[in-house]
Amino acid sequence: MTVTLADVAARAQVSPATVSRVLNGNYPVAASTRERVLKAVDELDYVLNGPASALAAATSDLVGILVNDIADPFFGIMASAIQSEIGGPGGRAGGERLAVVCNTGGSPERELTYLTLLQRQRAAAVVLTGGAIEDAAHKAAMDAKLRKLADAGTRVVLCGRPPAPEAGAIALTFDNRGGGRDLTEHLIGLGHRRLGYIAGPEERTTTRHRLEGHRAALAAHGIEEDPRWTVHGRYDRRSGYEATLELLRRDPTLTAVVAANDTVALGACAALRDSGLSIPRDVSVAGFDDLPFSIDAVPALTTVRLPLAEAGARAGRIAMGREEPPPGGIASVRGELMVRGSTGAPRR
Repeated sequence: MTVTLADVAARAQVSPATVSRVLNGNYPVAASTRERVLKAVDELDYVLNGPASALAAATSDLVGILVNDIADPFFGIMASAIQSEIGGPGGRAGGERLAVVCNTGGSPERELTYLTLLQRQRAAAVVLTGGAIEDAAHKAAMDAKLRKLADAGTRVVLCGRPPAPEAGAIALTFDNRGGGRDLTEHLIGLGHRRLGYIAGPEERTTTRHRLEGHRAALAAHGIEEDPRWTVHGRYDRRSGYEATLELLRRDPTLTAVVAANDTVALGACAALRDSGLSIPRDVSVAGFDDLPFSIDAVPALTTVRLPLAEAGARAGRIAMGREEPPPGGIASVRGELMVRGSTGAPRR
């Protein structure tokens, strides 16, 4: 037999309207009354009609988290931290939100499709993680879609993504330029003057910003960059391996390799070892992000630590309305340079 709202009200000794208020969270209810209602919900195993509730309310209990690749620790760490902040008090029916992780695979079309689906479901919040695609038409379409979501009552938060003020979104950004500059400054300070750079996909904002930081450091020290020293690829180990072999083919005298992220750096290290070169005696290697495996690499990676879990958790709290947005709706987070054994003074 189907349990109804009236059954819950009878068990909790309150009116059906009070049960509705507790489950929808749209009206203040005394704590003791809320506890009685939630206890009745658990005892009767009452299931709220999500679609009907969403139609009656401005938003549903759904929260969308968009990631480029959930298998990439960069996105997995943020998604996990965001989801940890989404649950309601006590973890009971009526207080929980349903987190849906949407894996876009880097496709701009999938980004828009997932946002449309979340809009149809009247999502309570949407959190978009990672860099954006640098395409004017796509940016305009994204801004319009995010604006529609925000206007309909959905909280839109960008985590590790450039600001989008036209879309009415809150942005927690990473200072990729500053981190990129810090890494290259460190290598130049060790004496390196011939630095190869393995960049990410050209269409990504993260790629451009980290590369700009690297180039700014070179320019500040009067080092003229050779076009042969930069190779673009994916943010994965295989790309790092192949790009490093290409860099060595182009210029065997390179003394350092700066990688777009730590996963790429692991591929770079493998390619150098397979080429008979020692790290850092022959070639220094630096990564970016400080992913969990970085310190366990041999040698441990010099990298820029981004507070991925902390930023994700903050994005989750803002999305749930449990933390005030930063002043002006934008906060920039600077990474921390972590100097480890993969970098040293050049010896050739």
